[in-house]
Amino acid sequence: MNAPPPLETLLTDLIAIPSVSSLDPALDQGNRPLLERLADWLETAGFQIEMLPIPGYPDKYNLIATLGSGLGGLVLAGHSDTVPYDAARWTYDPFTLTKRDGCYYGLGIADMKSFFALALEAVRGIEPGELRSPLIILATADEESSMRGARALVDAGRPLGRHALIGEPTGLRPVRLHKGVMETAIRLLGQSGHASNPALGHNAIEGMHAVISALLDWRAELKARFHYPAFTIPYPTLNLGSIHGGDNPNRICGQCELQLDLRLLPGLAPETLYAELTGLVSQAAEPLGLSWSIEPLFPPIPPGETPQEAAIVRACESLTGQPAEAVNFGTELPFFNQLGMETVILGPGDIAQAHQPDESLPIERIGPTIALLRALIRRFCIEAASAGQQGLG
Repeated sequence: MNAPPPLETLLTDLIAIPSVSSLDPALDQGNRPLLERLADWLETAGFQIEMLPIPGYPDKYNLIATLGSGLGGLVLAGHSDTVPYDAARWTYDPFTLTKRDGCYYGLGIADMKSFFALALEAVRGIEPGELRSPLIILATADEESSMRGARALVDAGRPLGRHALIGEPTGLRPVRLHKGVMETAIRLLGQSGHASNPALGHNAIEGMHAVISALLDWRAELKARFHYPAFTIPYPTLNLGSIHGGDNPNRICGQCELQLDLRLLPGLAPETLYAELTGLVSQAAEPLGLSWSIEPLFPPIPPGETPQEAAIVRACESLTGQPAEAVNFGTELPFFNQLGMETVILGPGDIAQAHQPDESLPIERIGPTIALLRALIRRFCIEAASAGQQGLG
């Protein structure tokens, strides 16, 4: 069995292969070239490879690579896509791994292509015969846009393992709890007309002004009604992220669209907030003679929580010396937990670097990450006496 290339070569190649996912079809890309490169390395390391197409999306895939066999085991998971980028705002080429001032730079280096290279480095030298429970490396599609890859795994009901670690950027602090995400478009349709006579139409921008006023009042109500002290921002948040309307200053605006982001606390159902949102848009728009619609930009990402007593949580707390935290961003954790896994989020990057120009990863985090992954592999795959002792019923 041959060995994969050196770590820096792994990082260089992963950064060099574009894999942007976006709700904008003009920016969206497939992930197959990246996964094929990753699959080649994993196969060299002795893993059995499965490339699973995402139904309805011919250029999107999930990759499942398995070393060893049996029940239980450990899943090291990450998403293969990145967000779009603005090259003009980068000091460095986003697709060239750059080493400078104690950091690596490149699109996805923190969020989260580097995790696959570090996972490969962690298994370097391990033989399949050493494993008493399987080690699985999972790479998903479209986490940054729709969670399409994780949703496809849930839809297929595909069992993977008992314990999972997602290498999202957490600064090497374990996370077991995060908020949910709803992204929604509000569309108002009015009547265009000559700007010299307001009576000739119904202005959709003015209607959206009324909707926004109602939304800001609602945001304050949500902050007062819901509180979860585990989070640094312990209430639901609402962000008005994008607005477009009209086509010319001398025409009454006939249509306007607002896109917003809602972050849900655990225990708060998306259906509840959607019903409240529908009511306030209706009350704001209809008295102004405007028709309206509300459409999710993708199905909601539910809040996620893994029990404090889960073995993977306890192990990561012990190995890092840090208590498991709650974060405000969303991940694939709730989908993996639906598949029967107990999932923790822990990776070497910093969330402040995610989605930023000149995205970077401190080189000093690489050694501790590899050591932590090796310790988890030993605990859950090599020393594991049986699936039953790993918590399987």
